[in-house]
Amino acid sequence: QVQLVESGGGSVQAGGSLRLSCAASGVAFSSVAMGWFRQAPGKEREFVSAIRWGRFSPTYVSYRDSVKGRFTISRDSSKNTVDLQMNSLKPEDTAVYYCAFQQGGCSGPGCTSGDKYPYWGQGTQVTVSS
Repeated sequence: QVQLVESGGGSVQAGGSLRLSCAASGVAFSSVAMGWFRQAPGKEREFVSAIRWGRFSPTYVSYRDSVKGRFTISRDSSKNTVDLQMNSLKPEDTAVYYCAFQQGGCSGPGCTSGDKYPYWGQGTQVTVSS
């Protein structure tokens, strides 16, 4: 049974930093993709970042344009976690952040579309005040 548990959310002032972590269990990490998505009140869920890796494929990362240069996704294979380091946070980054997992990796839109991820965490709130 796949389980994803997010942690690290909180409240910060604009310009501050937070680090989100997603711990995965019950998965096989031979070829996978994990993504971060967010949903603000009254808005649709949107892609934030994704990382794909596998035994026979290079690591691939992707970011939405508005977070490039501010957010960094990384993985810790020893802990089965994927982290999202968020720097220079802005009020518009306020949302519930969800991590998601898909087995078998992804490419292009397969990495950025939430519909391609069958497993999701419960979400963690990030609030950025101005």
